[in-house]
Amino acid sequence: MTDITITRKDNSIVEVTATGHTGYAQSGEDIVCAGVSTLIQSALLGLLQVAQINVRYHVDEQQGSLKFTLPQHLSAQERHDADVILNTMLCGLQDFYTEYSDFINLEVK
Repeated sequence: MTDITITRKDNSIVEVTATGHTGYAQSGEDIVCAGVSTLIQSALLGLLQVAQINVRYHVDEQQGSLKFTLPQHLSAQERHDADVILNTMLCGLQDFYTEYSDFINLEVK
């Protein structure tokens, strides 16, 4: 089971945590885990490389975890860019959750 927690503050996503493997299939063949990982990692890359926001993040490949936190003080443009990137990620995750809720736990708080 992959546990994903999306934390919002003032209606904007400020932190994303994902831990565990979905268990949909064997490692290397798990399309659900790969899809979820791709969505979250692409959002992080978008924040870092496209929006150029200095996001703090930690990856533990052995545990299958990724956590990133946005800085508290963003400019209006950075906040807008982060909202677009992260809300797009959330749309994709919610779609995965709709289809694969036996393998994904998605909490938005």
